[in-house]
Amino acid sequence: MRRVERYPVEGPNALWQVYRTVSRLKAVRNFIFIQIARYCPSLPVKNWIYRRILGMKVGRHTSFALMVMVDVFFPERISVGDNSIIGYNSTLLTHEYLIKEYRLGDIKIGSEVMIGANVTILPGVTIGDGAVVAAGSVVHKDVAPGAFVGGNPIRVIERTKDANE
Repeated sequence: MRRVERYPVEGPNALWQVYRTVSRLKAVRNFIFIQIARYCPSLPVKNWIYRRILGMKVGRHTSFALMVMVDVFFPERISVGDNSIIGYNSTLLTHEYLIKEYRLGDIKIGSEVMIGANVTILPGVTIGDGAVVAAGSVVHKDVAPGAFVGGNPIRVIERTKDANE
């Protein structure tokens, strides 16, 4: 099970009540800076925005590819280690707004991790050092260090000798 905090809501679904959990000003500010970072061609500028404006923990030489979408409401709950790559158009979510509750959970991505294009990472997930996540995957549970996973839902993919060369 993912490590998430659960908050029940009364009345309409949790998304209708989003501004009880996060201020409108924070959401608008984060949205603007996330959109700038998504299209920014400079990795140092992108990482500066993530660290200094959005409060994320981003390691040295980590690369966020074009169009990566980090959580708009709680980006400060994302940490990425050194020398990792987050692939094109991937989404990192630290929140889930459901019908009767909302959930929050940290995303922890280790060092030397390769996240393929179009991957979705759900709240409360840890991806260990040296792991590889195949393109198009949905990461709904922890990934062990050094593991090669893929699919929806993710599963461990066997590495052949040729794949490592």
